[in-house]
Amino acid sequence: MEQDKETEEETHHSVRTETAELVNGDLERPDEVDDHSASQHSDRTGAENEDREKTTETQQKSEEGHSEQKETNEQKLFKIASELLHTEKAYVARLNLLDQVFCTKMMEEANKGTFPLDVVKNIFSNIASIHAFHSQFLLPDLEKRMGEWASTPRIGDILQKLTPFLKMYAEYVKNFDKAMELLKQWTDRSPPFKAIIQEIQSQEICGSLTLQHHMLEPVQRVPRYEMLLKDYLKKLPQNDPDRSDAEKSLEIIATAATHSNSAIRKSENLKKLMEIYEMLGEEEDIVHPSNEFIKEGHIMKLAARNTSTMDRYLFLFNNMLLYCVPKFSLGGPKYTVRTRIGIDGMKVVETSNEDHPHTFQVSGKERMLELQAGSEQDKAGWIKAFRETIDIFQQKNESFKNALKDVEEVSVSKAELGKRAPRWIRDNEVTMCMKCREPFNAITRRRHHCRACGYVVCWKCSDNKAHLEYDNYKVNKVCKDCYSILTGEGVTGGRRKGILEIEAAQFTDSSIMSGFLQHSEKGGKLWQRVWCVIPEKECLVLYLYGAPQDVKALCTIPLLGYTVEDADTPASFRLSQSKFVHTFAAESEELKQRWLKVIRAAVTGEMPARPETNGGENSGTQEANPDDT
Repeated sequence: MEQDKETEEETHHSVRTETAELVNGDLERPDEVDDHSASQHSDRTGAENEDREKTTETQQKSEEGHSEQKETNEQKLFKIASELLHTEKAYVARLNLLDQVFCTKMMEEANKGTFPLDVVKNIFSNIASIHAFHSQFLLPDLEKRMGEWASTPRIGDILQKLTPFLKMYAEYVKNFDKAMELLKQWTDRSPPFKAIIQEIQSQEICGSLTLQHHMLEPVQRVPRYEMLLKDYLKKLPQNDPDRSDAEKSLEIIATAATHSNSAIRKSENLKKLMEIYEMLGEEEDIVHPSNEFIKEGHIMKLAARNTSTMDRYLFLFNNMLLYCVPKFSLGGPKYTVRTRIGIDGMKVVETSNEDHPHTFQVSGKERMLELQAGSEQDKAGWIKAFRETIDIFQQKNESFKNALKDVEEVSVSKAELGKRAPRWIRDNEVTMCMKCREPFNAITRRRHHCRACGYVVCWKCSDNKAHLEYDNYKVNKVCKDCYSILTGEGVTGGRRKGILEIEAAQFTDSSIMSGFLQHSEKGGKLWQRVWCVIPEKECLVLYLYGAPQDVKALCTIPLLGYTVEDADTPASFRLSQSKFVHTFAAESEELKQRWLKVIRAAVTGEMPARPETNGGENSGTQEANPDDT
């Protein structure tokens, strides 16, 4: 029955294919339709005049066929050039949508403080420059050329003007992953951000497509130029004057298209991750550039205690397997994750079962599964996918171990740690953090170097600072292990204690400046009296507590990069950076100036000194009234 059904489907597919080819041929090759009509007309004429001028007709058909062939080749070149112009117009309209509609509207909202301005800039990258080039230069040149095609039938020279500007596309493609991740993060995080995008997407100009879809256009455009140029060169005679320019253009554009195709694959992978994320009820955090989708499909799970089977669904990624249970849903396929099994340590073996054919076993650190595929071919496909994924994972893990071994041979000894500059491990020598072993990616887990041992670590494992002797005792970023060795302090839970969880009392005798100030955020009318501290160990950070004995800070302000200016009210000043604005008011102008002296040094990255009081004492500590605690 299954074979009959498959045969029937193949027959239907064949009929549909032939019909589609006929329709497409009629639409896309009018010259062939004309040939067909001319042939029918010729047959009818031949039937009526069968005994007259047979030889003359044959000669005429031969001459006409030669003329039509020459015209067809020229027409094809013209059609390719016309298609280039037509698609360029549509592309410029899409660029205008991205630049003048999406980006402009979101920049307006960002300037109001709704969300950070830098987020919008990082999402849209250099789209304004790309839009300006195509709308003001390339498109007008193409329009002019098509208007004078009869006298100047060539496009290679125009496309050659494009090649110096391909650097703009390199920048856009390089930023594409980061843009997609930021777009997802802020759509989830900020309701106003999401509302603006949805409002624009609902407009007719968007054609029911998402912002992500439109943002893929510049990535896809360069491969489109490559395809059209290749087709153009196939039809272009060898001795045509445009061949040299067209070949030079193709050579450069093809190189750029390679990078675009890589970005397209990454985008398609992220799109697939989003689809799976939605199918899992948006409960599994799988949308991450380091996660690569491999394979999915229905499978039967053999019960451990009896011979029954259960319908299950698998999602295989480069670093994990999601073992899921299907659930009923009117809105499309939905699944609940029953188990997440890591690829690290996973094994796959074929098994034999008299009652259930096509079985194999998947075992990991988290769980063992005995599974039944629908056919022997399906089983072979799953086993191949598992084994290839495991092999690639192990190869990457092996390179990581080799890098660790190399480091151990040339690394700085504990006795020399901080006293001698280390040998830095190159970024391309490792694929994951050398401390927590989480894989690196270009967006959320970037590479950082420990200035003490030279290891390549992620931002979480490098969130520690220590004074290094070889660097004139300057404060440097170090990994958690080196921090413990250099300072003698432990790192709780794999990292230092949360920055807000440091007790205010710890800073009483070791602060550069401390005391009460009135505080208001974003220039609001609501003021709060807070205990402010700039500790010696964290001299570029301002801690705000509710009282001098609180065990946890209300918030912290990393001062580096902030702008300092006087505020409107007496004895007050303002700290601002992007959308963050903090206004402080001191009890006197003298106290304000003491705070400003310290803060102005900190915002520039300098080590601030304790300010002197009027009595000549070098102290920045304001005594706390017991009633205030």
